[in-house]
Amino acid sequence: MLTEQGEILFRTVADMVAKLQVTENALAESSSKPKGPYKLTAPGAFTNLWLAKQMKEFTDLYPDIDVTLISEDRELDLTIREADAAIRFYPAKHPDLVQVPLLTLHNSLFASNDYLQMPGVPGSIADLKNPKLLGFDSSSATPFQEVNWLYELPEAKAAGLKPFFKVNSLFSLRVAVKQGMGIAPLPDYIMYKTRHIARVLPEVQGPTTEAYYVYPVELKNSKRIAVFRNFITQKIADSGF
Repeated sequence: MLTEQGEILFRTVADMVAKLQVTENALAESSSKPKGPYKLTAPGAFTNLWLAKQMKEFTDLYPDIDVTLISEDRELDLTIREADAAIRFYPAKHPDLVQVPLLTLHNSLFASNDYLQMPGVPGSIADLKNPKLLGFDSSSATPFQEVNWLYELPEAKAAGLKPFFKVNSLFSLRVAVKQGMGIAPLPDYIMYKTRHIARVLPEVQGPTTEAYYVYPVELKNSKRIAVFRNFITQKIADSGF
């Protein structure tokens, strides 16, 4: 725990480092081609399951950009340049950050086909009382605010639904579903084109989550910021999820 003086010193040094990075990046931006370091952070499961697969094409298109991709649910501080940009599943609150809408994420209930052969396919939320339910352990950083939305539904509360297994990783929750451990509320992109997986109660739609491309206002004219924004917007449009 820092003292008040230590906190002031830390912020001052961090601001100085950020300004030096801005100056270095501005010199790199003077080139006709995008070049230089580019550090991007994004939620873990989204990065591991989809975003990382897009990076070869991006680096092939822009070989002079030195990319660092950080898979992290924790919110890195862009104002002191812990990263240059972020993909986030919630709006930016800091006034010095620019946010560009990328896509709307949808949430559904999923289970493996093998699992559904045992308890049968439920016909209503009340029918979920007997099947094994899975959930996200929200005691740590969560990828989006309503990650355990199923258990907040009035019908679920009335039925006393609770997960018998929780894990603090959407990627691990996906693995649990694939292994037939039970039924879980998950973002649709997590199960995008996953074989042997079925939507459960497809009429029950979870909350929608907006995804944003976020970066500091001083980088609004950065070529690296711009080319990645254009690239990822097109890739998301092509993906169809």
